[in-house]
Amino acid sequence: MPTELPAPRFRAEPQCVVMRDKTLGPCHTNDVPIRRDVTAGVTGLPMWVSLRVVDAIGCKPVAGADIEIWHADVRGIYSGRAAALCNPDDAAAKRAGFLRGRQVTDAGGVVSFLTIYPGWYGGRAPHVHLRVLVERRELLISQLLFDEALNDAVYGNHPDYAKRTRHDTLNRNDFAFSASEVERFTFDVEKLGSGVLQASYTIGLTRRRP
Repeated sequence: MPTELPAPRFRAEPQCVVMRDKTLGPCHTNDVPIRRDVTAGVTGLPMWVSLRVVDAIGCKPVAGADIEIWHADVRGIYSGRAAALCNPDDAAAKRAGFLRGRQVTDAGGVVSFLTIYPGWYGGRAPHVHLRVLVERRELLISQLLFDEALNDAVYGNHPDYAKRTRHDTLNRNDFAFSASEVERFTFDVEKLGSGVLQASYTIGLTRRRP
């Protein structure tokens, strides 16, 4: 990894749209640490996940929001003491805490996590979970997807992912999203000069649960 990376770029429009809730899923765990680097030693395609939180009314950045992310590793396995289907028969994964972390948004409403491109598992499109708390109130639980062409490129060509068969669920077939929602829940991704991926997304919050 390079010692410095450029500031994340967020799309200009739309940026003040209320993000909708999605299912928490069975692989969430409690007591997730505050940390920028969530890799915890796992291998994969390096990726910065940058999230910007704004108030949907007025579009002002939300500073001090607690943002949590979690996702599967290259094998499609989650860490931690979660439901059995998240890491079946993998005692090491159950004891670990990889690819989970929290941060607090800065004055611009932004956090960035160093992670890897998520692996896939049966029945789900590749995704990243997120949870947002403001003043200890849970305001959002949701998930974000990746463009299908990018999924194909990563899983078909990157040596850490290409050993597995092609992912079995496309974005439009994922039960958590309707076909019309997919674009609204997809990261913007660019490849940085270092070969690292930069995934960015603006979260529009309402002080009432949408």
